[in-house]
Amino acid sequence: MNGAESLVRTLVNCGVDLCIGNAGTSEMHFVSALDRVPGMRAVLGLFEGVVTGAADGYARMAQKPAATLLHLGPGLANGLANLHNARKAQAPVVNIIGDHATSHQRYDAPLSSDVEAFAATVSHWVHSSREARNVAADAARAVQAARQAPGQIASLILPADTAWSPALGPAGALPVLPPAPVSSLAIATAATAIRKGKAALLMRGALLHGAGLKAAGRIAAATGTRLMADTFAPRIRRGAGEISVERIPYRPGPALDFMAGIETLILVGTQAPVGFFAYPGQPSEFTPPGVSILQLAHPHEDGGAALEELASLLAGSATARTNPLAPPAAPQDGTLTRETLMAIVAGRLPEEAIVVDESITGAFGLYGMLETAAPFDCLQLTGGAIGDGLPMATGAALACPDRKVVTLQADGSAMYTLQALWTQARENLDVVTIIYANRSYKILVEEMKGVGAEIGKSAASLFDLANPALDWVRLAEGMGVEATRAETVAQFDSALTAALKAKGPRLIEAVIG
Repeated sequence: MNGAESLVRTLVNCGVDLCIGNAGTSEMHFVSALDRVPGMRAVLGLFEGVVTGAADGYARMAQKPAATLLHLGPGLANGLANLHNARKAQAPVVNIIGDHATSHQRYDAPLSSDVEAFAATVSHWVHSSREARNVAADAARAVQAARQAPGQIASLILPADTAWSPALGPAGALPVLPPAPVSSLAIATAATAIRKGKAALLMRGALLHGAGLKAAGRIAAATGTRLMADTFAPRIRRGAGEISVERIPYRPGPALDFMAGIETLILVGTQAPVGFFAYPGQPSEFTPPGVSILQLAHPHEDGGAALEELASLLAGSATARTNPLAPPAAPQDGTLTRETLMAIVAGRLPEEAIVVDESITGAFGLYGMLETAAPFDCLQLTGGAIGDGLPMATGAALACPDRKVVTLQADGSAMYTLQALWTQARENLDVVTIIYANRSYKILVEEMKGVGAEIGKSAASLFDLANPALDWVRLAEGMGVEATRAETVAQFDSALTAALKAKGPRLIEAVIG
């Protein structure tokens, strides 16, 4: 048994049964080992940003890590943006990064780079194996690190000779510590603040789709406490029968208005809200002056248990209020707009779908329209590095093959990782991609206005995607995905209905008026 086989067998022993990769010469022995080790599924991504983004989406839905396989420093660098998103999502990911053989590292070969330095920018744990006999133990430690609460990025660097050299047998899974308990003082302090009134719970992580959310709903029903989520949540449960959670607006002015009336903001698994960027004359912090901030639970602590204890103190027999099944009425025909598109999606969304939202300006202000749709899970762009939508949908479909995935996707950011469509076709993944074809980087037009900069002809040309116009039907079909274009309400409704009934990947280019 060589080091590569001991690594793959260890990953399987540790519960990692999916490898999403784009390999090169230094990873050939790992690739070969996949044929000798049962239990590991291998999926090819044609670009490393697809690989890492798919690992992100998979982890958010499967609640466990997949392994990525990346080729040296440049391959890792191609995947850094979506590893950044995964890190901000607190998604567990194990990166296996090939490197030059140790005997070759003293030469300045064309692909030589500081792999550890690249990995450190997005990883909580980085290690380079130096001997084949240690590879299995190192792999077990990588999985342990990735699964550490609330979820981490672990990067194991594998020099080629440690993969091809003889090794010891595989290692078993290492114990993973449970989330740390929340102190009784933090719970008592939060209870006192909630009893005073005008409090809000700002939640993140598993608290937005697990038992903790139900406990928060009981607290809200009994005390009037507001329930909030960050502007972009890794995963949030929404729709009919679910508890309504407010979403903090993106821009400072609306965010501060949103916070009006709160006297105590209680953080559960997250930090106090701040803006994505600084704007001239506007605050970076979204908490109004005078608001008291309490930390009930840090991200590594058991916020769900803390909320359940709070509910037992405050809610008594109160029952959480949930959303009714009452999607907005969709128009019969007319111009296809952001609003009419979302109304149709809300009415047609199948029960237990997974919605991946990288619509940017396309659907952001229409968050509430899906509140009374059929129940679903929603994944959002946590780190702000665009190009995660199509890969995340790919990973979510790999994690949950029995659930329909619907991607709300801006056209500009889709171009970053359109290769994900090829992987969806190759794996026959059940994903419906809706492209918001507004032919521009509209968010950047808004940002220019937000920072007070003038937009002239040259500036506008950097945001324009209409010359030439992207043809998403032909792009998708070139990747093996059946596609259609919709320019009216009736055309979009018909296309979406057909796509949701079908199995396998479909794409709809929605031309927004």
